[in-house]
Amino acid sequence: MSSSSKETLISKSIDKNLLIFYEGWTFTARFFRELFRGRPEWQEIINQCYQIGYKSLPLISLTGFITGMVFTKQSRPSLMEFGATSWLPSLVSIAIVRALAPLITSLISAGRVGSSIGAELGSMRVTEQIDAMEVSAVDPFKFLVVTRVIATTISIPILSFYCAFVGLMGSFLDVTMNEDTNMIAFFKSAFEQITFLDLNSALVKAIVFGFTIGMVGCYKGYNASNGTQGVGRAANSAVVLSMFLIFIEEVAIVQVTSWFR
Repeated sequence: MSSSSKETLISKSIDKNLLIFYEGWTFTARFFRELFRGRPEWQEIINQCYQIGYKSLPLISLTGFITGMVFTKQSRPSLMEFGATSWLPSLVSIAIVRALAPLITSLISAGRVGSSIGAELGSMRVTEQIDAMEVSAVDPFKFLVVTRVIATTISIPILSFYCAFVGLMGSFLDVTMNEDTNMIAFFKSAFEQITFLDLNSALVKAIVFGFTIGMVGCYKGYNASNGTQGVGRAANSAVVLSMFLIFIEEVAIVQVTSWFR
């Protein structure tokens, strides 16, 4: 047997991916162990919710408003061909609440929040600040990782429903400019087709997406190496992997939800 076959289990690339999967699994398991151990760092959790949630409001507001308005404009010509423009509020509300609001919010947050967490923790790792916290009897995992993952898991659902509201306001503005519909009639028509299952699935999506963004960003940053180049790679890979996992989770949750319809 050659020396190269002794060094690898299957192949170098497959072994590397399996190792990354194992490390990610153990990192997630450690999070849940630390989550229920000791007292939560409430002050840091609130601070992270402010950084992640409140500071994302302007970007989420603009994106949600534009999404609602553009989707309404694009949908109107197709409905006009069948004389069904009265269905426009219902169509937009179903699309935004079921899919667009959680997905758009999560993708934007993956770019803004995921990269920020990866870069912040990565810089702390390469400058040995995390090692210094361990020496000074402070649990860096609980203070840095657990607080950020909890904050993203709380903030993303709130931002998602806020994005849905702003998106519907953008849709209402377009509808009222073209068809002179009042707000009460618009929202009554919009929410006629929204079910408890739709709200539930949107909430589940947002919670899962938020957890994913926080966990991936913390994992990449906490395990960064090789100086400043490692920090850049951690921030970049946090965004890419978060978005990739969000799309996979979107497909899985939509499939599961469809079984209950």
